Amino acid sequence: MEVTALCMKLLMIEMMLLCEHDQKVYAASLFIDPNRAQFFEYESVTFYCEGVSYCELVHVLKGKISSCNKTNKKTATGSSCTVTNVYTDDSGKLWFQAGGGERSNIVNIVVTAGSVILEIPALPVMEGEAVTLTCRNKTTSSQTSADFYKDGVFINSSSTGKMIINSVSESDEGLYKCSISGAGESTETRLIVRGETQKDFKIEFISTCSINDNCSSKY
Repeated sequence: MEVTALCMKLLMIEMMLLCEHDQKVYAASLFIDPNRAQFFEYESVTFYCEGVSYCELVHVLKGKISSCNKTNKKTATGSSCTVTNVYTDDSGKLWFQAGGGERSNIVNIVVTAGSVILEIPALPVMEGEAVTLTCRNKTTSSQTSADFYKDGVFINSSSTGKMIINSVSESDEGLYKCSISGAGESTETRLIVRGETQKDFKIEFISTCSINDNCSSKY
């Protein structure tokens, strides 16, 4: 009984710490337009930094994005920064710094010099939303037949190059890619689905409740 009570107390403490950490790190929000995770080289991308007057974009490897100094604009809810030409070395995680050492959510993008990309949301989608995945060929703007894969397994073939998930659920979360005959295939990108209950918290609670392997409560 004492061990179980200790586990429950630790669970509650960790819950409070996780919530506090989540608020601190993600008090400011980063959005991307167009909202997709894959780009061809030389495309233009705009980042919206909500809640700050200056969009100081940071790349995980390159540090601060200097081109933002020329393209920063104020918006009704914050500021924006446009990268007019993206290159392969712009691939990776990006965020922006807010006041008091706070950091926004992370947006992960892939820039390719290849011929095929998968247009897939860069930001998490909510359960129940309709999601359209589009396989795009750099050399043509017309509709192209494409095959779609999830976690390395073929799932669909489309004559229009589009795959629609009408009501997305957490079971749809995974790594997606597409291929076009004669053109090649895209890189893999994760579709992130968010429900009312955050899966990450559940994992943390289970790991906390491993003390002496005697905890009876699991989440």
